Amino acid sequence: MSIFKINGKEIFYELDGDASKPKLAILNGIMMSTRSWVPFMNTLKENFQVLRMDFFDQGQSTKLPGETYTHDLQIDTLKALFDYLKIDKINIVGISYGGNAALAFACKYQNYVNRLMLFNSTAYTTAWLKDIGDGWNLAGRTRNGSLYYKIAIPVIYSETYYQEKIEWMRAREKVLTPIFSNPTFLDAMERLTVSAEAYDVRALLKDLTLPVMIISAEQDTLTPVMDQKYLSENIKNAHWIKLPGVGHASMYENPLIFTSLITGFFLVKDTDYII
Repeated sequence: MSIFKINGKEIFYELDGDASKPKLAILNGIMMSTRSWVPFMNTLKENFQVLRMDFFDQGQSTKLPGETYTHDLQIDTLKALFDYLKIDKINIVGISYGGNAALAFACKYQNYVNRLMLFNSTAYTTAWLKDIGDGWNLAGRTRNGSLYYKIAIPVIYSETYYQEKIEWMRAREKVLTPIFSNPTFLDAMERLTVSAEAYDVRALLKDLTLPVMIISAEQDTLTPVMDQKYLSENIKNAHWIKLPGVGHASMYENPLIFTSLITGFFLVKDTDYII
């Protein structure tokens, strides 16, 4: 557990694993924190030195009440953290908000990125996604944790998973409802949601030349498959995979596939399969 200070503010990060192994940064979805990746860390540390961080307004990083910012704040902070850690080349995987931040980072600082993997990500914040975010924020302003849960959580999962894991989901609801009633959390979530409204890298995609793996979830209602289709058609060196039967939280619905994709894409050399 470590703290990186920038402009008087704190970014919480964790760097785990052998420094001699390939470096991998894993970027949080909007409701996530470094703790969200704990179930995957044993496997990831076997293959990588793994960097996790909480964006501003996430987890244990500084909260920014009264401030308005965009993705640029998060990606410039990520670059500053890389520089602080003397990382000049790294693989990056991100999901949703973290995937969009990863893509924006690669567009702005491509020389830092070896390969990029994007789960449930988009080229810009669509009207569909903005209106969903507005719904979260309106629910958050009521300070009704049960309402926020019902608005935000079911659509993160596929219907199949939600139904099959309903007892687990009910237990999660009991855990999350008090958190979703906390004004500090809700205000931070609103700032994070608003920070994504201006996100748009469509004009920059043509300049990306690094290998990019794009992952869609077939039952994702937040960032539908057509969003990743657009990415695959507009990034030169893109590879696109669609995962059947999973929703936006595909890494939790199928953790084996999640870790397999990461280890395969980031460890296999281009020359390994030349025939």
